[in-house]
Amino acid sequence: MLVVRRVVEAVVPARLGNGFRWLLASSWATNLSDGIAVAAGPLLVASLTTDPLLVALAALLRWAPQLVFGLWAGVLSDRLDRRRIVLVANAVRVGALGVLVGALVTDRVSVPVVLLTLALLATAEVFVDNTTRTLTPMLVRREDLAIANARVLAGFITLNKLVGPALGAVLFAAGRSWPFATNTVLLAAGLLLVSRVSLPPRERESAGQHRDLRQDIVAGFRWTVRHPAVRTLCLTALVFNITYGAAWSILVLYAEARLGLGAVGFGLISTALAAGGLLATVGYGWLTRRVSLGGVMRAGLIIETLTHLGLAVTTSPWVASAILFGFGAHAFAWGTTALTILQRAVPIYFQGRVNSIYTMSGFGGLVVGAALGGPLVTLLGMTGPFWFAFVGSALLVGGLWRQFGHLAHTDDPTPTPVPAGSTTH
Repeated sequence: MLVVRRVVEAVVPARLGNGFRWLLASSWATNLSDGIAVAAGPLLVASLTTDPLLVALAALLRWAPQLVFGLWAGVLSDRLDRRRIVLVANAVRVGALGVLVGALVTDRVSVPVVLLTLALLATAEVFVDNTTRTLTPMLVRREDLAIANARVLAGFITLNKLVGPALGAVLFAAGRSWPFATNTVLLAAGLLLVSRVSLPPRERESAGQHRDLRQDIVAGFRWTVRHPAVRTLCLTALVFNITYGAAWSILVLYAEARLGLGAVGFGLISTALAAGGLLATVGYGWLTRRVSLGGVMRAGLIIETLTHLGLAVTTSPWVASAILFGFGAHAFAWGTTALTILQRAVPIYFQGRVNSIYTMSGFGGLVVGAALGGPLVTLLGMTGPFWFAFVGSALLVGGLWRQFGHLAHTDDPTPTPVPAGSTTH
């Protein structure tokens, strides 16, 4: 028992509070569920139809809700009881999965049922993810946000990216209903765990600022544009994801044609990304004690730029794997730092909207970049997207370098959270 307590203390220190521990446990459970669905959902669709349009539609339904509902999720999380939003959205996911499992067990499943379920799951996930990101700064002191976010993202990398998809494929091989039944249990556990979280009272906008939904969205955009650090983050997420999306959209083709890898080899180099992220989880606390947040972000810009260059010139799968390992470490550090900066800089009553704007900036860049990837291969060859990404990233680094001085801010517009458990939100 003493060993378990020491492990828990090392992973989630007591100073982060019991409320955050419950929230983290819920996040890990739901991330494992989402990771299982990443593999099991497409496998189920492919087992029911060979129509490429329907298979592609399943993928579209997974990503489109973030662009369609992201802003509305942000407004609602700023207006309503945030814990209740997470509970209701997770209950929707549990119910949708329960219906799907019932259809699978009774052999009444069909493509429309699966697609509708995937759409409901992805839509509810938008509300869960956006709102959950606003809970951490309500539970954790400002100076501990970096370590708290590192623990959340470590669970995302380990469970959503590494363990979940592999487990989903294994469970699907055992029986089509098994991965979705497991999803249901994990989401129900996540719902139960987050129900144990007690939130402190939060600062709200004045009555004069609280108008209809569209006006609230406009207010969120206006606040984002006027804040130098947050404006820089959103702009960087947009433009760097254009270059990233162009290169990564054809990564599977690059791995085969340039590196000579098959499906297993592609899986291994993809795993290198997650492995790099895991390494970064170990050293992130050490890093942020010695390097400013702006310094971490600037180093990340350089690493990402050199990643594209390295992949453009190498033909060795081992060198490519090492490059991707380093990129994975950078991606974890970047994501954790960006989230920490947002939580420190944005007032509690704006965090839902600003988080959604930042997330949509990233998704928008990925969509534009992915649309460029294929044409660049046609025009410039297989390495064309990577050269485009290198040149574009280098230009962006030069253009944005001075802007990252804004990230070393010391302002703290959010009040120190009341200890969790003192009152229920």
